[in-house]
Amino acid sequence: MAGGERVVGLSELHAEAVAGVVDRVVALHRRDATKLVQILREVQEACDWISPEAIDRLQVTLGIPRSRIEGVAGFYSFFYTQPRGRYRLLFSDNITDCMLGNRDLRDRLCKSLWVEPGKVSEEGLVSVGMTSCTGLCDQGPALLVNNLAIGRLDVARIDQIAELIRERVPLADWPAEFFAVEDNIRRADILLNCQMAPGDALRAARARAPDEGLLASNMRSWREGLPSGLGGPIAMLDEVKRANLRGRGGAGFTTGLKWEACRNAPLKAGQQRIVVCNADEGEPGTFKDRVLLTRQADLVFEGMTVAAYAIGATQGFLYLRGEYRYLLEALQAVLARRRREGLLGANILGIPGADFDIEIHLGAGAYICGEESALIESLEGKRGTPRNRPPFPVTNGYLDQPTVVNNVETFAAAALIALKGGDWYASIGTRHSAGSKLLSVAGDCARPGIYEYPFGVSVRQVLEDCGAVDVQAVQVSGPSGVCLGPEEFERIIGFEDIPTAGAFTVFNHSRDMFEVARNYVHFFQHESCGFCTPCRVGTSLLKNLMDKLHKGAGSPYDLAEIEKLNQLLQSMSHCGLGHTACNPVLDTMEKFRPAYEKRMMEREFTPAFDLDRALSAARQMTGRDDAGAHFASQPGAEA
Repeated sequence: MAGGERVVGLSELHAEAVAGVVDRVVALHRRDATKLVQILREVQEACDWISPEAIDRLQVTLGIPRSRIEGVAGFYSFFYTQPRGRYRLLFSDNITDCMLGNRDLRDRLCKSLWVEPGKVSEEGLVSVGMTSCTGLCDQGPALLVNNLAIGRLDVARIDQIAELIRERVPLADWPAEFFAVEDNIRRADILLNCQMAPGDALRAARARAPDEGLLASNMRSWREGLPSGLGGPIAMLDEVKRANLRGRGGAGFTTGLKWEACRNAPLKAGQQRIVVCNADEGEPGTFKDRVLLTRQADLVFEGMTVAAYAIGATQGFLYLRGEYRYLLEALQAVLARRRREGLLGANILGIPGADFDIEIHLGAGAYICGEESALIESLEGKRGTPRNRPPFPVTNGYLDQPTVVNNVETFAAAALIALKGGDWYASIGTRHSAGSKLLSVAGDCARPGIYEYPFGVSVRQVLEDCGAVDVQAVQVSGPSGVCLGPEEFERIIGFEDIPTAGAFTVFNHSRDMFEVARNYVHFFQHESCGFCTPCRVGTSLLKNLMDKLHKGAGSPYDLAEIEKLNQLLQSMSHCGLGHTACNPVLDTMEKFRPAYEKRMMEREFTPAFDLDRALSAARQMTGRDDAGAHFASQPGAEA
């Protein structure tokens, strides 16, 4: 054309628009490839999916191989490299949502929108699928729409959602009550009742003088560059040790020892120490961190800053699970306020050299990232594959730097210890389990929600408080935990008896405990990262065996195979997911054996696939049910 002009096609306009989004997001993250997970999330939020054009542009702007970008995008379930529609709905597949009829609600929505489950509608407007757990077990059934949570689903709400989608109403204009998430605090104790003003724990840490016997060690820490105006990092470590604080993520490692190991880890040139708060509570049935971050965000961030004081860290991260996307802006506002108040950033509380700040990293739908080394891999912009250990994160963590990773609840407790002292904290709970514990109570009870107790509370007391009757079983600490029968309800919550990350799911006698275990097995199979063959294959075989039993084709042979699989997964899996994948099956097999026995139609081995049964429907449709008998009756048939 004259003057070198040309017609710009729609595809080129699209590519230019995508490139503009990518350039803006990458610039916001300072072209840092370690932020790849955050970059992909923000690009997808702007473009609805991660297109080939977006990947092309990311390859150029970040200077990393295309294979790495595609590998990361393909790992996380909330990233889409194929169009999934303007509205992307994921129903929670957690057992409590299943008990409340989530499948019927999903099918009703699909029928109304003319879309098949797991697929995109013909006009490309909407897709409907399933996700493992939304963290709304106390107010289900629930779903995520474009990663924003909607709870308390019923027929009326499902019909409203269908109408809003048909009318193409932007999410910002949907009714606000759809997105309302209640805290449901039923019993509060030292954490949830805390009224501490922001900064009080830090001031107490600064004022706390070191013990005389620790002065020499304390001087060494100051020479290593830790801020000397804080009243002694060693003194703060000593308080945490005296408190007998143990990690609240489930493993229960002694917090003071972890912090001390990180503080004593040598730094290479240009390195710094890191504090990471693990808020990726993906265990089905757990939602306590959601409530802590809503009600006590200052307490959590203050605890992270106390940890930074104690170990000499300058950088912190809050790793927030992708299902809690709706908390992001509110948490960022709390961080901004703390910076304005001098509680984060440079020279905290006016002390030269006391520098520490916190970034929020949002996950993208990978349960395995709850494991601390997989979480660190994700922070570095990689697939969330657990690392070989040793070395441990306290010496070689984020970007190979000494890193402390603790749970949300652990950091909140650390702030209280800084404020009131280790002896005060150790006086609460039991001898082996100091402090309080938040329980996420859900399932068959009148009052689901958050219950905070001093350690040592009995299972029976929790059941009475939440209004549970006719209880058949309680699953404590989610699928990877333990299933308790009525004869065990006098046992206590504590590291000396029943340790827990917080989930407490109640099942009455109307529930089929086999189906509960099968739901958990499907969860483990779906969430296996696929890195190691024993877990990748073993969880699939376990799922197939449970599905075979579900269809009534089981035998004692299959139960023996489950036992063998457990031995294999326990001894050969790379991480804890594989180690615990058989737990719900073995527990329910032992305590609720009739639920399995009634599914064993044969005493001998029965194949999972029956060709004659599979063809029976086709024979009936074609009128050939008697074909075999007719053939057998013909002269010479025996020959």
